[in-house]
Amino acid sequence: YKIEVIAIGNGTAGRETEDFIKGIVFDRDVMAIMVNENGASVYSASKVARDEFPDYDITVRGAVSIGRRLMDPLAELVKIDPKSIGVGQYQHDVDQKALQESLVQTVESCVNSVGVNLNTASEQLLSYVSGLGPQVAANIVKKRDEIGGFTNRQQLKKVPRLGDKVFEQCAGFLKISDSDNPLDRSAVHPESYHIVEKIASSLGRNVIELIGNKELLRQIDMQQFTSKEIGKETLTDIIAELEKPGRDPRSKFEMFEFSKEVRGVEDLREGMELNGIVTNITAFGAFVDIGVHQDGLVHVSQLADRFVRDPNEVVKLNQKVKVRVVSVDTERKRIGLTMKP
Repeated sequence: YKIEVIAIGNGTAGRETEDFIKGIVFDRDVMAIMVNENGASVYSASKVARDEFPDYDITVRGAVSIGRRLMDPLAELVKIDPKSIGVGQYQHDVDQKALQESLVQTVESCVNSVGVNLNTASEQLLSYVSGLGPQVAANIVKKRDEIGGFTNRQQLKKVPRLGDKVFEQCAGFLKISDSDNPLDRSAVHPESYHIVEKIASSLGRNVIELIGNKELLRQIDMQQFTSKEIGKETLTDIIAELEKPGRDPRSKFEMFEFSKEVRGVEDLREGMELNGIVTNITAFGAFVDIGVHQDGLVHVSQLADRFVRDPNEVVKLNQKVKVRVVSVDTERKRIGLTMKP
């Protein structure tokens, strides 16, 4: 199978499994990476998972989900109710309808910021694209299967219930990586294709020559193409997309490792400096996973060497941080940490 990476869930025995994998001598370099497995068990027992893998049991489905999270986290996490991932200490105490609406809006915002590959996206991922929804997403997948994949964005108009208004909302977020039209591979909306063609023509070039050519794009006279139809901001966005077509706004993946010295709370000593990941933020501080199956607390007074009113000013969820152990209560399994230098 030419394995390159092994994804390991960060739950029970995750660290031990990581050690076991790293002890195996492979015939090539194989990375072992810990992956957040929150909600994987929810997915494995869901209808979505049963439809995807009807012949596998829930343990295999869960393992597949963890592996896919490493490959494309967003595409996999959209298959799970956002509440199942764990969204804060008080998630069960707030208005559940308002929480659900806010979570869905956040997921939609993420999906639309990144964009979607029209020919590989799942029904669940497509349903979060602006203007679509579960029914139209299902229709897109059905049409895609019928025609063997979309070759241009205009074919979307043949999808049942995807009218002009919906097309206007969704088209710019749906990319076709192997389309003959290079603009179909970008986030430029079809409504703006004629603008790009005019720009290329004014420079005596074709559209393909324009894409990714920074020097050529700098020669564009913004004033010439700004109008009531296309404002300066829209034109700036179009040029930015032409400069780096299909760019992914997500940051580059970085390897992360917990300290090899510690496995449990009993291994901790005051003064130890450890790598950690912020798992929860409250009014009184931040909880940090340091790889001992018990999160430590960085009290708000220990977040920085200055007064901090709101912990969110200093840290964010899933942020990688350096911490130092200031107290350990083995009996009560309480760990005090500091981020002060």
